[in-house]
Amino acid sequence: SRDCLQAGESCTNDPICSAKFRTLRQCIAGNGANKLGPDAKSQCRSTVTALLSSQLYGCKCKRGMKKEKHCLSVYWSIHHTLMEGMNVLESSPYEPFVRGFDYVRLASITAGSDCLISHHLPGSENEVTQVNRCLDAAKACNVDEMCQRLRTEYVSFCIRRLARADACNRSKCHKALRKFFDRVPPEYTHELLFCPCDDTACAERRRQTIVPACSYEAKEKPNCLAPLDSCRENYVCRSRYAEFQFNCQPSPQAASGCRRDSYAACLLAYTGIIGSPITPNYIDNSTSSIAPWCTCNASGNRQEECESFLHLFTDNICL
Repeated sequence: SRDCLQAGESCTNDPICSAKFRTLRQCIAGNGANKLGPDAKSQCRSTVTALLSSQLYGCKCKRGMKKEKHCLSVYWSIHHTLMEGMNVLESSPYEPFVRGFDYVRLASITAGSDCLISHHLPGSENEVTQVNRCLDAAKACNVDEMCQRLRTEYVSFCIRRLARADACNRSKCHKALRKFFDRVPPEYTHELLFCPCDDTACAERRRQTIVPACSYEAKEKPNCLAPLDSCRENYVCRSRYAEFQFNCQPSPQAASGCRRDSYAACLLAYTGIIGSPITPNYIDNSTSSIAPWCTCNASGNRQEECESFLHLFTDNICL
């Protein structure tokens, strides 16, 4: 699939495409449609329709790429108008992730709870060696130069206290976390974040992976609509959330219970929203339940929207 940065450039160099693209941006800019006169709505619709046959339609971005925000702004200028009022996403802004990585061992967050895997040694019925996958994951990361460097970097940002304050610099912590999950190969990040556990020490280590005191928790739990709304206002967060919805959509019709039939793609999309306003994490060290730091109390007339957002994390067979 085409890259939206290149598609945007080739559109800019084509006078007809370029003019239509400018009109489209006006349509999107809130009251921009007012500048286009009384038949603005139909003009905006026909502009989108015209651009659907251009190189812009169907273009994608790469997660963590240079100029990712700019690339996504091109993507959303086409998709924003198509998405109005649609809840089910038919596409993701990102290129599908393809990598020959052994995901079978990481089937899903909730499926495996065998951090202590029993290995029966040959010839001995009752001797059992215990393997702590979370500890192994940390050791593996420390041996890999990039994993070790970027992990040290985000941990130092996330544990650093601001001068004369009881708080950390959450935005720097989040930025460093995003860099870690975007640049380090999933064979390291997934093992750290999704290692299966069945004792509290292992589960606590796993819960602490993203330094939740800074990146996740707060004094109060806000209503989920607040972080969700702020996520939608940011191109990168909106795109990561769209990818998460797209790749982690439960479906009773599918054999696996998931529309995409790929736990791998879902787990990767999950790591993409860490370090965003809707950062999820394990809620305690006794289960593998995950959720963002928010509730649906006092959602008013948006109760249903709030609950369907929260359920994507709390009741999702695909995770």
